[in-house]
Amino acid sequence: MTWAFLAIALVSGAVGLAVGLPAWRSWQARAARGRNAERYLTWRGRGDPPETADMQATSAERRRIAVGAALGAAAIACLVIGLAAG
Repeated sequence: MTWAFLAIALVSGAVGLAVGLPAWRSWQARAARGRNAERYLTWRGRGDPPETADMQATSAERRRIAVGAALGAAAIACLVIGLAAG
């Protein structure tokens, strides 16, 4: 029974990473591109200061990150249950 919880924890954690990490990287890359564009426009005198640039995650990215976080939490819970049962 303990091995089942540990196996579920590993699979759940791996799937959580596979779902959430690409969405997180996409969001961060888009935000970095936006900040660079804002810096360039500010340098050229045609934009707002970089502190006002606010890049939010899209709803699909937020959903994928939330699913990945939920799977990660499930992995941690299964790990704790598996170790406590053993």
